[in-house]
Amino acid sequence: MEGDTEFWTSHVESCQRGGTAASAYARQHGLTLASLYYWRRKLKLSAAVGDSSSAPANRFVALRVMDAAVGASIGPCTLVLRSGLRLELAALPPPAWLLALEQAHAGVR
Repeated sequence: MEGDTEFWTSHVESCQRGGTAASAYARQHGLTLASLYYWRRKLKLSAAVGDSSSAPANRFVALRVMDAAVGASIGPCTLVLRSGLRLELAALPPPAWLLALEQAHAGVR
């Protein structure tokens, strides 16, 4: 699969640098236009995610939800966001607050 990625990365970059229409580029190099578009989108998404081994932003993270009375007795908690921002809190905040924090933090990027 790595060979495919290198092959298509080369073609997608050449097509973008060349200034010709994607359909003309595909014809010149014996590629299907659908494959060129597919790989262009796939590589763009891969670059947006950072293509790292850590969990991308669009992955679910397992959470354990507890009754508020039980959660309050646990004590302090630490939230570490993907950006590296670390929040020390006296107690786990309500889910709505966490959602608002995530949305606000995503808007800052």
